[in-house]
Amino acid sequence: MAEEDYSDEELEALRRRRLAEMQRAAVDDQRRTQAQQQVERQKQAIIRRILTPEARQRLTNIRMVKPEFAEELEMQLIQLAQSGRLRGQVSDEQLKKTLMQLEGQKREIKIRRA
Repeated sequence: MAEEDYSDEELEALRRRRLAEMQRAAVDDQRRTQAQQQVERQKQAIIRRILTPEARQRLTNIRMVKPEFAEELEMQLIQLAQSGRLRGQVSDEQLKKTLMQLEGQKREIKIRRA
């Protein structure tokens, strides 16, 4: 059906419906963004609580070079903290040891062809 076949009232109703859909989508996007920001704030609060300042700085440096790896490391640390397997704050030295273990695990996965 061509646009000329619609009456002015029908076109206006379609425009209003489309505008309402776009507004709902914008509100949904805003809610999703706020929820993601809230989760990120909670993660950072936990990280501040479980890592010493030096360890947090190391994690920040890692994030600049390997963001996915830093995210994975954060999630592991948070899971350890929530399960009660961390005693006190993680120092920079402890974090370095953990990083070496994780890097060692990743190296073992590599496939070599002859």
